Amino acid sequence: MSNQKVVLVTGCAKGGIGYEYCKAFAAKNCHVFATDVSQRMQDLEDLQSEKIEMLELDVSSDESVTSAINFVISRRGRIDILINNAGIGNTGPLAELPLDAIRKTYEINTLGQLRMIQQVVPYMAAQRSGRIVNIGSVVGKVPTPWAGAYCTSKAAVHAMSHTLRVELMPFKIDVILVAPGAIKSNLGSNNLEKLKNYDWKLYKNFKEAIGERARASQVGKSTDATLFARHVASKVLSPKPPKQIVFGHMSGLFTFLSWSPLWVRDRFFANRFKLNKKVF
Repeated sequence: MSNQKVVLVTGCAKGGIGYEYCKAFAAKNCHVFATDVSQRMQDLEDLQSEKIEMLELDVSSDESVTSAINFVISRRGRIDILINNAGIGNTGPLAELPLDAIRKTYEINTLGQLRMIQQVVPYMAAQRSGRIVNIGSVVGKVPTPWAGAYCTSKAAVHAMSHTLRVELMPFKIDVILVAPGAIKSNLGSNNLEKLKNYDWKLYKNFKEAIGERARASQVGKSTDATLFARHVASKVLSPKPPKQIVFGHMSGLFTFLSWSPLWVRDRFFANRFKLNKKVF
C-alpha cells in the first residue's frame, strides 16, 4: 500500500480554488481525487495525471456522495484528507432573494459539506486518523450586505466545524476551518451571471451596489488562487495542523471588523455598499 496521502477535493472546476487545491496537494506527493458535477467534468481533464484522478460528484446528492466515496475506498483503501470546497455564491438582498435560491445555497455550501463528512467519518474513524478541511469564509464571521445567503451558509460551516472539531477528537480526526479572504477565482463572474435572473423591487435603486458586491472579492489586490491553495496545502499537511487557517487579501480587515463594535461595522458596510442613501 502506498504511503501517499489520499486526498478527496470537492468542487474542482477550472478557474476555481478547488482546481488549485488539487495541483497543490499533488505537488506535495498526495494522491488526489478531483471531483465535480457531471456538467463540469470536462473542466477537470487538464488535471488528470499519475497523482490526480477525476471523479464525478454532486455534494447535494446522497447517492452521488456514497458512490464517489465507495469508489475512492475501492481504489485506494482509505481517505486521509477531505477538502470540502464545493460551494456557490448568491448575491442579493435577503428581503427579496427567492427562498429557493437561498435553499440551494445552503444545500451545497452547508449541507453538502456535512453530507460529505457523515459519509467519510466512518472510514476515518476506523483507521483512527484523518483530516477534514471545511472551507468557510471571512464573511462567515463578519457578514456583508448583499450577500446574506452566502454569508449565512458559511457562518453555519464555521459553527459546524467548531462542533465537529471537538466531537471527532476521540477518533483522532482533525477538523480544520479555512476562512479565505478575497481570492481570485470564477466566483465573481458566476455571481454576476446569476444577478441577471433577478428584478429587484424594494432595492431597484441599489442595483449597481449589489452588482459591485457580486464582484467585490475579484477586483483589486485579490490573492492569487495558486498561492492560496499552496498555503492551505502546506498547513493541512503539517504534523500539527492549525485548527483554523485565515489567509488572503482583506482577511486582516475582516479580523479587525470582527473585534469592532457593531456600529463601526455597520457604518463601514453602509458606506462601502451604498446603504447610507435615502430611498424616499
